[in-house]
Amino acid sequence: MSHPHHHATSPELERLTLGFVPLLDAALLIVARERGCFADQGLDVSLSRENAWATLRDKVAAGLLDGAQMLAPMPLAMSLGLGRAPCDTLAPLLLSRNGNTVTLSATLSEASGATLGDAPVVSALALGNWLRGPGSGKRPRLAMVYPYSCQHYQLREWLTLGDIDPERHVELVALPPPRMVEALRSGEIDGFCAGEPWGTLARHCGAGRLVATGDQLWPDHPEKVLGVTRSWAERYPATLGALLRALVAASEWLAASPENRRQALAWLALPPYLDHSVRHLESLGLNAAPIRQRLYGTGMLRPTPQDALHFAEPIARQLEAQGGRFSPGQLAACYSPVHFDAATHH
Repeated sequence: MSHPHHHATSPELERLTLGFVPLLDAALLIVARERGCFADQGLDVSLSRENAWATLRDKVAAGLLDGAQMLAPMPLAMSLGLGRAPCDTLAPLLLSRNGNTVTLSATLSEASGATLGDAPVVSALALGNWLRGPGSGKRPRLAMVYPYSCQHYQLREWLTLGDIDPERHVELVALPPPRMVEALRSGEIDGFCAGEPWGTLARHCGAGRLVATGDQLWPDHPEKVLGVTRSWAERYPATLGALLRALVAASEWLAASPENRRQALAWLALPPYLDHSVRHLESLGLNAAPIRQRLYGTGMLRPTPQDALHFAEPIARQLEAQGGRFSPGQLAACYSPVHFDAATHH
């Protein structure tokens, strides 16, 4: 492990607070804190659990958090002023790829015959054909985690594969990930698209069935990133470099052995983090079909603008629908690997 004095400049901040939402892909932040990777870089990092993405976004923009785990599209949406006042935000590191599931209530899955198969078009068509049939009744209400998210765009893409119009044939609502399973169980929603562990937890408790995954729809897409405002990155460059090195060290530790991944799951299960929501997991069953969630591995953490094209397209459409103009320069600025490369001497 490298120590702060090996680097020309010590971090400007000794203490900082990073936000996270209770999801498996907060793992690198939790590992870096519990394993001492942040401390090795001279940082005392507190992790603040936020239950809703909008709250986390507002706290980062207001400077109440130094940075956070963010949905991959969020730095771009924040920079463009979608959903709130514009705030230039950067994604200097990727925290995960894949990890989302489309989950339907057990009732709707059984009625429609939509089940998880090799191709998401099959389950989407099963739901679509059932919705177009005589017995379907009211429009299903489907939840996603935030309007500017891979979950939202993947859910829409899955629906359109079944010739289901997301505006007319279903009702789409935004709900925080930790609320999904209870909302499904109580009948408040009929399905959702969210990151792990919420889809497999819904399946485990009998409330839901997985019918498609984000990896099937957008193989190996960036899902979560470390997000910081541009002004924060410019003010505390040595702190940012130390943060990035700590997260790379956490990733390398996670990759090193199954024992380490079991230990990471034990840390995730602590009350301040994910608590009971990971009890159903035997291990961090990472990179296993069909979800193929990636939380570590060579080259996973380095951001590139090319990686962001999947979600840049729907964001550009949303922006233009509101009379805005999308510039590729903004995409390049948000997902540039320049900070990562400087911190890791790429």
